[in-house]
Amino acid sequence: MDLHRHRAAGRPEHDRAARVPGAVSRSARLARYRVARERISPRSSLRAFEALVSEALDDLPAFVQERLENVAVIVEDEPGQDRLEKLGYGADQTLLGLYEGINRVDRSSGYHLVTPDRITLFWRPIIEEVGYGNREAIREEIRRTVIHEVAHHFGIDDAELERLEQRE
Repeated sequence: MDLHRHRAAGRPEHDRAARVPGAVSRSARLARYRVARERISPRSSLRAFEALVSEALDDLPAFVQERLENVAVIVEDEPGQDRLEKLGYGADQTLLGLYEGINRVDRSSGYHLVTPDRITLFWRPIIEEVGYGNREAIREEIRRTVIHEVAHHFGIDDAELERLEQRE
């Protein structure tokens, strides 16, 4: 091999995609793979999980969506031990979602210029609750959690939610 004629890798003459018509570069293949993985794998991708949360919110009936006022929906990793303790949760309990704010029933005429209420979904506990392998089970648990937290926004407490679930 003639060392004087050897060129550094990474130049167009060494890039197979540049030499072969229709070939795809390695970086382009990796980018497509990364996008596909994030779209289909919410267990390892926060963006894929957030997309499922958006889907669940979009699937709410129009009359519910119209009445969701001053609410921010947030996805966080986990609730954290200090937050669990403040809410009275034990070490063996799991928190999938949390509504924080003034529900629609308790709002008065003086309700203005307040920070948005928050609906927080905790993605790791939701994934751990249903398991890692089933995208549809994850989607369903997200839907259930969104509905549960939106119900709190409308003033429905946990006891009433449990009663309604037993009727189904």
